[in-house]
Amino acid sequence: MTKEELKTIIAAVPEADRAAMEGARRRQAELAKPPGSLGKLEDISIRLAGITGKVCSRTEKCRVLVFAADNGVLAEGVSSAPESVTLSQTVNMTRYITGMSCMAKYFGDELVVTDVGIRSDVRCPAVVDRKIRRATGNIAAEPAMTEEEALRAVEAGMEAAARAKAEGVEAIGVGEMGIGNTTTSAAVLAALTGKTPQEVTGRGGGLTDAAFEKKKEVIGRALALHRPDPRDPVAVLAAVGGLDLAAMTGAFLGCAAERIPAVVDGYISVVAALAAVRLCPAVSDVLFLSHASYEIGYRLAAEELGLAPCLLLDMRLGEGSGCPLMFQVLKAACAVMNDMATFPEAAIEDDYLDEIRAGDSFTVKTP
Repeated sequence: MTKEELKTIIAAVPEADRAAMEGARRRQAELAKPPGSLGKLEDISIRLAGITGKVCSRTEKCRVLVFAADNGVLAEGVSSAPESVTLSQTVNMTRYITGMSCMAKYFGDELVVTDVGIRSDVRCPAVVDRKIRRATGNIAAEPAMTEEEALRAVEAGMEAAARAKAEGVEAIGVGEMGIGNTTTSAAVLAALTGKTPQEVTGRGGGLTDAAFEKKKEVIGRALALHRPDPRDPVAVLAAVGGLDLAAMTGAFLGCAAERIPAVVDGYISVVAALAAVRLCPAVSDVLFLSHASYEIGYRLAAEELGLAPCLLLDMRLGEGSGCPLMFQVLKAACAVMNDMATFPEAAIEDDYLDEIRAGDSFTVKTP
């Protein structure tokens, strides 16, 4: 895929269906409850209508897409975990024994794990082979990859989303596996926003104070070396990103093109979502932030997206671990919209709410 082909795809991405959203708002107003009393569940059901074009949506068949790759910047000592963990955990996900995958199995969610850049050979038939290269370059000394490789990774993510749509998936979560990718995510976020490494860099899976300072120094060095143009997210991903990040960016773009709700996991996932939105603003219509990551840059990325997470669980595992949890929230929002009784169906006169509905807020004022 070329940049021009990507631009053509992006130009065809539809915006949210405002008529369906208005219909969903009207139905929410008819349901037998005080206005706004189900909070974010109401907002989610309305946003789902904008994605699916239906007032009553369904998110029964859910799938987590995980993209795995190694990162050359690990050579700089920016992670406490060895590179071998990428391969081990990629395979373990397919055995449903990692944090994310055991939750996916419990809730009955599908899981597709794709190798887009693991350094080693992956001898596991359950892992989809879309390897573009064996790990990225060390961003402190060279570009992570070429723009052609970044575009191939974006394309792999888009294809995974399209395949999910064709197979009847109704909601997608986007996760990753790649030791060192909090470093590349921080570099991409800094490049896209103009923030300093200090403002976007956390400790990832855990670092000593000295290693943490080294991590920020490495990111600063990479940004000074490459000076990526924030107006060109593909170039940013190629210069200081990762193959996992690029594929995740493509998955979010694919969800927007296919009109599938896309659940954002934690820090790495939200940075990829931001890159996708910078490429195509309409992507924001399909995004649902799961949990507020413990990583320092997460809040900045969420603010850049203009979205807020639904869950506050102090999680920072990655993998897509917030996705199975958020799928349950989406299902709850659909259940309310689809199955809750309206006032007439519940045989309740709703005129007692007229004053509240006419007011500036949904707060019931005592006399």
